[in-house]
Amino acid sequence: MDAPALETRELTIRFGGHVAVDKVSCSFRAGTLTAIVGPNGAGKTTYFNLISGQLKATFGTVLLKGEDMTGLSVSARTHRGMGRAFQLTNLFPNLTVAENVRLAVQSRAGVGLDLVSLWSDRAILIEKAEAMLDRVRLAERRLATVASLSHGDQRKLEVALMLALEPDIFMFDEPTAGMSVDEVPTILELIQGIKARSDATILLVEHKMDVVRSLADRIIVLHNGQLVADGPPAEVIASPVVQEAYLGQAVA
Repeated sequence: MDAPALETRELTIRFGGHVAVDKVSCSFRAGTLTAIVGPNGAGKTTYFNLISGQLKATFGTVLLKGEDMTGLSVSARTHRGMGRAFQLTNLFPNLTVAENVRLAVQSRAGVGLDLVSLWSDRAILIEKAEAMLDRVRLAERRLATVASLSHGDQRKLEVALMLALEPDIFMFDEPTAGMSVDEVPTILELIQGIKARSDATILLVEHKMDVVRSLADRIIVLHNGQLVADGPPAEVIASPVVQEAYLGQAVA
């Protein structure tokens, strides 16, 4: 059998005497969307940070297509096909929406950093950036600075940046948090579109169980930093350990 698209083996991080993620071993295969759920403080975002490289593991490994990524930087993991959305610090607040996406397209193409010469003669890359803005419904705001965008529009822009990087692994950390009811469908449609690709592997941290039910092929549950459940959505949601640890009130 081929190696999983992404795998963690006994991934662990300690902050002083606190074990935030405790020996989590899990594999993720292409063509699936895995929702990662659990109560506040369960270790979900910390687990994401370990996978994407924002945090250094105390113990354990992260593998991408069978290759050990554990010692690599965030940028090195990105270049190998790992993408993460909803990191607001990844946006350039004083540049326009279009300039942010163009920089991401430029990075993916592996070209230089001279914006003046770059965008004057690379119509294909510009066209690609504009297409990304259309996909996230930000074309009308293309000349606005990022700092002037609403929270929801900034999140849409982050999806555009991740799409522009063309990763194999898509990581969404609470993509609908802080968004208005009208904005949520756009994000969900984008994730559904990515999910339709047989080569994409999607990890989704999400508190809203209606979103999880509509998108997930599989649910894993973290509680006190440990993996306590893993399986099909209906089976995991119905399990006593999950209802006790996290979902009891939501299901009721």
